[in-house]
Amino acid sequence: MTADSYYGRPIVKEPVWQAEIPFYFFTGGIAGASSVLHGLARLGGNERLAKSALYVGAAADAVSPLLLISDLGRPERFLNMLRVFKVSSPMSVGSWILFVSGGASNTAAALELAGKLPRVKALAELASFLTGPPLATYTGALLADTAIPVWSEARDELPWLFGASAAASAGAAATIVTPAALAAPARRAAIAGVAAELGLLKAMENRLGFVGEVYEQGEAARYGKISKVCTALGAGLLAVGGRRSRSAAVAGSALVLAGELALRWSVFKAGFQSARDPRYTVIPQKERLSRAASPAAPSAARRPA
Repeated sequence: MTADSYYGRPIVKEPVWQAEIPFYFFTGGIAGASSVLHGLARLGGNERLAKSALYVGAAADAVSPLLLISDLGRPERFLNMLRVFKVSSPMSVGSWILFVSGGASNTAAALELAGKLPRVKALAELASFLTGPPLATYTGALLADTAIPVWSEARDELPWLFGASAAASAGAAATIVTPAALAAPARRAAIAGVAAELGLLKAMENRLGFVGEVYEQGEAARYGKISKVCTALGAGLLAVGGRRSRSAAVAGSALVLAGELALRWSVFKAGFQSARDPRYTVIPQKERLSRAASPAAPSAARRPA
């Protein structure tokens, strides 16, 4: 099967996003999952962990718009995205989620520090809790909604992968700033998030077939290896020594955070790499056409020579 294009030139354009975007994916994930962790800790009566998650989430929510505005170039471009709410556009929905979540979590954190207006604070916490899961996952849906082959072909896994990574990141961040005796739910969130993430990565790579080759090449591969090593080692440290040793908890959490940031960079770079090679656009299209024409025929080879 050949991959024809005009003189071998790319068929789709590379993304125009700059380096701020993978950091934005990372901080947005921490913010969204921290809102959920805060709400669950509050319901469980763990006030110390709830405060830690609230402040971590508010800090990440404050940084995220700055990263997005920096990539856009001018602040008014972010405001322009709030002029409409378009359900069919992940970018439009995500902008509103970020706006509501950031406002709610920072309002709740400010009122927590001031010790004032408990009812308003409770409403802000509720809004932050409800917008947390969408904030943690919408960037995966945003990538999958593009024409970039390795992102669009992973539409079933990317939102869940980003959600698992967000849970691991939020758990690790809260563990660092919470006494070990009270950080058990955060440690469990970090460990479970890493386990789910590694499983989802394997499933995504298997389903992508040859399109997933980009994760074995160049910068995507380097960041991917860093991510897997750091998250696995970090989760192991948290599981083995995180409950008894403060230093193990901090070191394990730092490794998890480093690995989750590297994961965002791996996915980000994979998109650029897959856009440059027309094979990753043409061959999946031909396979889909072949299956549509002959539903009973076996699928084409996944790794062409």
